[in-house]
Amino acid sequence: MSETAAEARVNHRKVLAIAIPIVISNLSTPLLGIADTAVMGRMGDPKYIGAVAIGALIFTMVYWTFGFLRMGTTGLTAQALGAMDGEEIRASLGRALLIAGAVGAALIALQFPIGLAAFALLDGGEEVERLARNYFDIRIWSAPFALANYALVGWFIGLGRANIALALQVFLNLVNIFFNIALALGLGWGVAGIAAGTLIAEVAAALAGLAVAARHLRFYPGQWTRARLMDAARLARTVAVNRDIMIRTIVLMFSFAWFTAKSAEAGAVTLAANSILLQFVTVSAFFLDGFALAAEALVGKAFGARSREDFDLSARLSTLWAAGIACALSLGIFAFGGFVIDFLTIDAEVRAAARVYLFWAAMLPVLSVWCYQLDGIFIGATRGPEMRNAALASSALFLTLWWLLLPYGNHGLWAALAGFNLMRAASLGFYYPRLGRALA
Repeated sequence: MSETAAEARVNHRKVLAIAIPIVISNLSTPLLGIADTAVMGRMGDPKYIGAVAIGALIFTMVYWTFGFLRMGTTGLTAQALGAMDGEEIRASLGRALLIAGAVGAALIALQFPIGLAAFALLDGGEEVERLARNYFDIRIWSAPFALANYALVGWFIGLGRANIALALQVFLNLVNIFFNIALALGLGWGVAGIAAGTLIAEVAAALAGLAVAARHLRFYPGQWTRARLMDAARLARTVAVNRDIMIRTIVLMFSFAWFTAKSAEAGAVTLAANSILLQFVTVSAFFLDGFALAAEALVGKAFGARSREDFDLSARLSTLWAAGIACALSLGIFAFGGFVIDFLTIDAEVRAAARVYLFWAAMLPVLSVWCYQLDGIFIGATRGPEMRNAALASSALFLTLWWLLLPYGNHGLWAALAGFNLMRAASLGFYYPRLGRALA
């Protein structure tokens, strides 16, 4: 487990070794949705596509709420690695898996009220809802395994082994695609086949991740002990970090849901145009997220080692790469955004509307990269309260800007979203000096 001083030093290679696999993993994820849509598209009725889309959306929102299992585990594991504490490295994974199992079991136990609330909000028609409920009733049983995958991915990233996280994600996607085709088309199970295929894939990925983790633990001294795993102070810290990240995530989800709701209120054309432009934002996030995750792992390790030098290097180098990628993304959207819009829709009115607001989508990577990076830095430092407070303040500003800019219509809505991300960066930037003082 020991490293030489040269091996431990933060450099560009270490940043890219974490960031590149995460970017590739992020870009591979949409392929699964495309494959599911293509499989359902061969069923000959759009209700099948709609049912899978609604069912998958429910799980995306539920699991995103518990994304703290990935983020919190990354920071805590990286700090244990920096401190060269093999037993805490083990315990960080163990506690995360215990939380994943408990939350997953609770989701299964509460599946009826969860489904009732979700389908009350998502109205897709009687037949579509019937099929989507079938999807939900099957896939909900994979909840403990899906959340365990979050914990495992976070643990591997915290160890700086993003390549293993990538391999697990690719494995999950390939198993999912295979069984979706085999069950939905081969056996004619339709929507139920898609749900069953996803369940099988999430279980298989969790078991594979546990097997790889077991082999990896041999490199870290120590052993599983109930006393360390259930240590009251460390367990309380884990819960506190995850609680604050969860609150932050819910607040961010609310803000983006508000943006979508107000887009819908502006009419079908505006909603369609904004939905297309948000695809640029999503793809940009796939790239920028890789460098934010690199910051998480490297900053966490620096905090564990109590190294101010490594902290400064980790923050600076990962942000340097992220800023460069953000500039390239913005330039690319400015240059080729019109072509992509034309590819995504043939409706002349939607095309025209999307071009009017393309400026905002093109500027967002440059405006948002700072909050992504600071999120990663604060997650690595496991500073949950600051992230929670920043998210609450940013959401309040977003709603204020939206209200003040109502006379400017959709331009005002996009400006409020840009202000939201800038406020996230500014509020975390306010807290940033505390991190350096903590290492002084």
